[in-house]
Amino acid sequence: MLDRLFRVWETRLSQRDTNRRHRPFEWGTEFLQNGKPIHDPKQYLLDYSSAALAASDDYHTYPKVTDYSLDGTHLTFTSPLPTVYPRNNTVHASYFPAESRGRVVLVLPQWNADANGHMALCRMLNRFGLSSLRLSMPYHDLRMPEDLVRADYMLSPNLGRTLQAVRQAIMDCRAAVDWLEQKGYRKFAILGTSLGSCIALITMAHDPRLTVSVQNHISPYFADVVWTGISTRHVRAGLENHLTLDELRQIWLPISPKAYLRKLVGAGKTSLLIHALYDHSFLPHLSQQVLQDYQDLGLEHSTFTLHCGHYTSGEFPFNIVLGYAMCNYLRKVLLNY
Repeated sequence: MLDRLFRVWETRLSQRDTNRRHRPFEWGTEFLQNGKPIHDPKQYLLDYSSAALAASDDYHTYPKVTDYSLDGTHLTFTSPLPTVYPRNNTVHASYFPAESRGRVVLVLPQWNADANGHMALCRMLNRFGLSSLRLSMPYHDLRMPEDLVRADYMLSPNLGRTLQAVRQAIMDCRAAVDWLEQKGYRKFAILGTSLGSCIALITMAHDPRLTVSVQNHISPYFADVVWTGISTRHVRAGLENHLTLDELRQIWLPISPKAYLRKLVGAGKTSLLIHALYDHSFLPHLSQQVLQDYQDLGLEHSTFTLHCGHYTSGEFPFNIVLGYAMCNYLRKVLLNY
């Protein structure tokens, strides 16, 4: 009965946005190379994925940023990974300082979050004695190209652009940690919701300064969420006649948490893994795979189960329960790391 109730509720909430567009399928190889002719784009992307995974530290290396600018609490800097969209190349972040004894949390909202997304959470972190920096992801709010009304270029049936966007987000996160380090912070955590959760895990796996993560909604594979979730049905519509889920999973493996879990073994890091029992965007069996992987690999972690769904986790009273659980966990763990 609860599953039926939450399915109806989740579906209704997922349909509040009426501006979703069915975009065409594109291989998007031009976003990953320098304009050389590609005769077999599918094979090119498969090879690209394998090469990125084989040298993931190099793949996520970034040039240092030198133009940080803080205006009040609004931080801007040039993204280490430029794209063909000028507005997207300026990173925007909101800074929430507190008397936090050198502890700070980098906060990544969900896909299509507006400019106010997770601001209340950052203020809540302040109340728990933690500073935070809320980062706008590629193609979101002030980074959105003028012809868009949604962050479609972050995640779409354009395979190459999606790969580039997530890679850019990870580099932006690491550059943001550089700035926080320059501000004198010494204990770093990263918190991500939904798509932000995926980016948070991959960033932590490649940055030794990040020792604590909160992953709010979890899946091993980027492709599986897009293929099976109610939030991304319009994206799947542009994909499914051109390749299989197995092919998509392999091409998007460089932006999938599963690919990097072994990098966490013995790294001295810990995570809070949050999953929802009635999630129709990150399906529960996908979340269970992540929980099993953490157990099998012996990775230090805690879990928190939400008795709601994906969209409903942002609704009262679940949002209060969730916010408290995340903030309380970070306050306790950052005292010891």
